[in-house]
Amino acid sequence: MTGGTVAAGGLAVAGYQSAFADDATTTAEAGATASATSTGGACMTLMSSVTEGPYYLDGALVRKDISEGKSGVPLTLRLTVVDATDGCTPVPGAAVEIWHCDAWGYYSGYTTANPGGSAPAESEDGSTANDNTYLRGYQIANANGVVKFETIFPGWYTPRTCHIHLKVHTGGQKEDGTYEGGKVNYTGQLFFADAIAEEIFTLEPYAQHSGSYTVLADDMVYDGGGASSGLLTLKAVHRKDPSKGYKGSLTLGVDPDAENTGAGGGGGGTPPSGAPSDAPTGTPPSDSASPSASASS
Repeated sequence: MTGGTVAAGGLAVAGYQSAFADDATTTAEAGATASATSTGGACMTLMSSVTEGPYYLDGALVRKDISEGKSGVPLTLRLTVVDATDGCTPVPGAAVEIWHCDAWGYYSGYTTANPGGSAPAESEDGSTANDNTYLRGYQIANANGVVKFETIFPGWYTPRTCHIHLKVHTGGQKEDGTYEGGKVNYTGQLFFADAIAEEIFTLEPYAQHSGSYTVLADDMVYDGGGASSGLLTLKAVHRKDPSKGYKGSLTLGVDPDAENTGAGGGGGGTPPSGAPSDAPTGTPPSDSASPSASASS
């Protein structure tokens, strides 16, 4: 990756070649791996923050497995948070928050929102997932800046491509099962290669959602920059059987002094009908939970 200057709320992302090495990797080794991506003393190219979208809820739980029994192709995410202003050194204690839709395009808290195309009602999926918390969660970075999530491959909704929402927080702490205080350093999204996503969507339960899927080139948020724009590095668990799942990785280079709440620029567009501008269809896990007023997806 080429060097870049730090923009407010910026994030650097790059494929992390040793993303699924043993968690016991030393801080020194992690720093050396990250630093190898920089040139000229700068730490990776920084991508722009984007809005948090209409499906955000405060009070997500701190946990590794966010699936809650939702059906779908297994996805393990390993994300490494480094300081883009200090030679890509790890940022221990950073809180990475993710949220995404289920296999049919539904978000927890907004389960009556129409995902577009033709899909069964969210209530028909047969899972025991909590309608206000599934596929949302935090993880706190270890000494190497690493967080790991167990989830499912997201589905899609009109007019968006397959994606995962992301925030990186610093300065707060775990409290009452969630993460409180501090500030948001980055708000963005993670993306998936078209060929892999489209193959996944031929499998059950994804295949029950039919309609027009948006490829990366036509997405309103993804800007074509590859890893620097949030494109995950993906590795199949079983090369000949995609239903066995994928491992996804990315290095996130943040400016720990910057702040970006998701209210700023980025792609926008008309979200699916049903709920993004309405109240959630249940009580979120925090009394302060409320949907974003953003019109971006």
